[in-house]
Amino acid sequence: MTQIEATYIDHMGSDLSVVNAARVSFGKKAEFEGRVGGPNVLSKRDTNLVRYLAKHKHTSPFGHAYAKFHVKAPIFVARQLVKHKFLRWNEISRRYVDNEPEFYVPDVWRGRSADKKQGSEGMVDLKTIPAFDCERIENGSIEEVLEENLFDILMSYRKMIRKGVAPEQARMVLPQSTMTEWIWSGSLDAFADMCNLRLKTDTQYETRIVADQINDIMKPLFPVSWGALMENDDG
Repeated sequence: MTQIEATYIDHMGSDLSVVNAARVSFGKKAEFEGRVGGPNVLSKRDTNLVRYLAKHKHTSPFGHAYAKFHVKAPIFVARQLVKHKFLRWNEISRRYVDNEPEFYVPDVWRGRSADKKQGSEGMVDLKTIPAFDCERIENGSIEEVLEENLFDILMSYRKMIRKGVAPEQARMVLPQSTMTEWIWSGSLDAFADMCNLRLKTDTQYETRIVADQINDIMKPLFPVSWGALMENDDG
């Protein structure tokens, strides 16, 4: 199965970047405290400063540290995550490319939430639900029909491209489960805002996968700053 994945590209700055962006207001500059055989760390004073900034929502110093990721996810996930407007986004365009599309199929089909207009709970076993109107699969399940549909869509797309249909139109046959990919860059505070929102238990599971992976990557890059921003989420 095609996996949802966020991978690290690069980053700029460190916890010290955040500290010095704040201390410049007073004409001051801090340095890391070196440890023999170990990583550079912030002083206790600077650590407390970062935590103070996060707690009291003085976020501008966190804007001086950046990270960049490559994300691969289905279209329906991308269309939720692109709403985080303070993060820079450049996505592959099927106006220009006609490479073989990949489709996301979940391991588990979740049930509709009983008390919410959106959201999910429990599990639905599609293998046990018959598809009475399927002509090619007698006594088949909805899951089998979905597999057939994805195959038909792929064959249709291939044929349209082969016959010279422009990719910008041929893409119209592709479903929301089609995988897309993008470069995602932004400041520390912008990514923290995204993760604090998307890691909540009532958000869609597939978007949580992306946020969880980015969260895991950010922790060692900015241990003090990232920890402070995630601890002081209002939600």
